[in-house]
Amino acid sequence: MDWNEILVNNWPIKLVSAILILAAWIDGKELKVPNWITFPMVLSGLVYSAIAGDGIVAGLQGMCCGLLCLLPLYAVGGMGAGDVKLMAGIGAWVGWEITFYSFCVSVVVGAIMAVLMVASRGAWKKHYEQFLLILSEWTVIKNPYKLSEIAAERKPTMFLLPYGIPICIGTIGYFMYAGLM
Repeated sequence: MDWNEILVNNWPIKLVSAILILAAWIDGKELKVPNWITFPMVLSGLVYSAIAGDGIVAGLQGMCCGLLCLLPLYAVGGMGAGDVKLMAGIGAWVGWEITFYSFCVSVVVGAIMAVLMVASRGAWKKHYEQFLLILSEWTVIKNPYKLSEIAAERKPTMFLLPYGIPICIGTIGYFMYAGLM
């Protein structure tokens, strides 16, 4: 197999992977996935789906799946909008099913990273108490706007996980597991 064949074979998956690596690197440095990555990713994914992929409906379903996977956490202040748009971009390119599975793997990666962050700082008690408090708030307070305000007040005291990194690792990991790369 020559380099041209390696690069061209399944190129959309490789392009999405490259974008995810860039987004994860920026998120790790700045705790933000910028719009100049996410908006073009979503739009180009929809164009690709309409022209060369499984159709615009498949691209829209994937985009919506990506949005719906992370939107609830964003709504209550547990995640940044860039992470949500990044997942929507994945969906626009690869469809809802691959997006859902990559989201599931990303959740596991994110949980492991969060546990390792807490363990490395020896802050088990503090974060366990915060976890119980947040869980209690979610069961008692039904207004997502109020939950978002509370989360914004609490944000400066918490360890922040640049979630673009688990999205990148989980998605590329799923691509490899599924034989897409």
